[in-house]
Amino acid sequence: MKKKILIALIILLVGIQFIHQEKNESNDETYAISTKYLVPENVNHILQVACNDCHSNKSTYPWYNNIQPVGFFLTHHINDGKKHLNLSTFTKLPIAVQNHKLEEIAETVEEKEMPLESYTYLGLHKEANLSQEQREILITWAKAQMDSLKAHYPADSLVMKKRKQS
Repeated sequence: MKKKILIALIILLVGIQFIHQEKNESNDETYAISTKYLVPENVNHILQVACNDCHSNKSTYPWYNNIQPVGFFLTHHINDGKKHLNLSTFTKLPIAVQNHKLEEIAETVEEKEMPLESYTYLGLHKEANLSQEQREILITWAKAQMDSLKAHYPADSLVMKKRKQS
């Protein structure tokens, strides 16, 4: 019985190698955050190495992405990251949501919730392991963008509407 289970497992693992996920490589930057907001080179570099793989329309895939089920996991992870924040479609969002997303960037970086531990675990993506100085750069930048919005928009337009309870 154990032999049959092992053979079935091997067949399954070999079989799923032929199932490939659509890659996040459109690189459409039409509504990118940099089209509306000032993104200095030092901030842009941090975003590129620590954020864009999961939070933009252009991911750089590691070699092991072609091994399933790892590829499935990475695709799910990227799609989930883009659902929460996509820097490539940032300016498409209502201004109140943009303000909220900038607040979330500052908060999650400050609380060391981002980048995710699983992204930098075991020495993976070493360049995404942010120093305290890099964290401060991102936090200061995000807050400065929020201040800029406050200077250009009425206060009530920067507040997200409460969702109706069902």
